[in-house]
Amino acid sequence: MVDEAVWPWRGRRWAHLASDSSLAELHEFAARLGIPPRAFQGDHYDVTAELRQEALDLGAEAVPARQLVRRLRQAGLRRRHAPRIGP
Repeated sequence: MVDEAVWPWRGRRWAHLASDSSLAELHEFAARLGIPPRAFQGDHYDVTAELRQEALDLGAEAVPARQLVRRLRQAGLRRRHAPRIGP
């Protein structure tokens, strides 16, 4: 599944690519898109708007961001971020 490419960074819009089935499925799908394993963010990959469209063309399901997070949690695949240290 992939959410909308609305997250700005370095002059581009980005989306999140994730799986609510397994991390193995996610890694295999990312590899098909040419995304290197080092780009894995613990429970998702960040993808550009262009790469998002390629993911949809390959069969990814378009979902709103909140649904993506909810489905990750329900599947037990949502990674909690470590608390920030410092001011």
